[in-house]
Amino acid sequence: MLLSECLAEFVFHCQYRKLSPNTTRNYEKQIQYLLNYLHEEHSVEQLEQVAPRHIKQFLAVVSAKGRKPSYVNDLLKAFKVFFRYLNDEGYTEKPVTSTVKGVREPKVIIKTFSPADIKGIVYYYNGRDYLSVRNRTMLAFLFDTGIRLNELITLTEEQIFHDYVLIHGKGSKERVVPKSPYLGKCMFKYMRVRESYFQYRAIPYSNLFLSKNGKPLTSEAVSKMLKKAGDDVGVTGIRVSPHTCRHTFAQMQLQNGLDIYSLSRLMGHESITITQRYLEGIKDRDVLAASTKTSPLMNL
Repeated sequence: MLLSECLAEFVFHCQYRKLSPNTTRNYEKQIQYLLNYLHEEHSVEQLEQVAPRHIKQFLAVVSAKGRKPSYVNDLLKAFKVFFRYLNDEGYTEKPVTSTVKGVREPKVIIKTFSPADIKGIVYYYNGRDYLSVRNRTMLAFLFDTGIRLNELITLTEEQIFHDYVLIHGKGSKERVVPKSPYLGKCMFKYMRVRESYFQYRAIPYSNLFLSKNGKPLTSEAVSKMLKKAGDDVGVTGIRVSPHTCRHTFAQMQLQNGLDIYSLSRLMGHESITITQRYLEGIKDRDVLAASTKTSPLMNL
């Protein structure tokens, strides 16, 4: 079976499963990268010709180009999903990648925003106009719920409840996160301002957050909005991005005493091993302070 046909079928499978467009595009791009290598370096066009050594050689080539271990492992994850699908469909006796192991990754301390950074960013957009109120509400969402960027821009009003938000996450998985009184207040104000701003326009989109022209927001627009706030309030030494807001949410929840199992559910992680990365960034003094509060003898 031609590898090009395998990829086309896999992409259709991803669309059928309703994976996010970004996830599907990334899978297709990463796998095509491998297929190009197999064609150019090994003249391999058929699925039956692919061997584990080809995958290992490709990953070694990518590593030799100076790409980070995390990037190499992300490629391998995509390949494993691809070849596992082909195996499940009966095209192979076992996944080609079943014996291919990931490369060792150095431990990385995840950098997060400080409380001062958060206050500066959230209160940066303090106007009463539609865009200012919208931006501040989106920032409150990012910091208060740990929501992913794509989850934020596709959020609808029907997902907002009195004390929680229903989030449609990766792989069509749903989860609930609490809505704090602060976020509730921001939402109340935003809905009032939005209704007034669009009262004479017919909006065909159900997205909760819309552009000034009433269209769905792009991830680039939200990232640019956040970066402007971070730059203008003087945030330095850290990447100002929606994903950093998510990292900050996770670490602050752990510092404030939330257990890692509950945090994993709030984050929508597939396994707790992903959530455990955030433990690396918690400083010793924070661990000591938290353990003092939970001392067995002090809580008898």
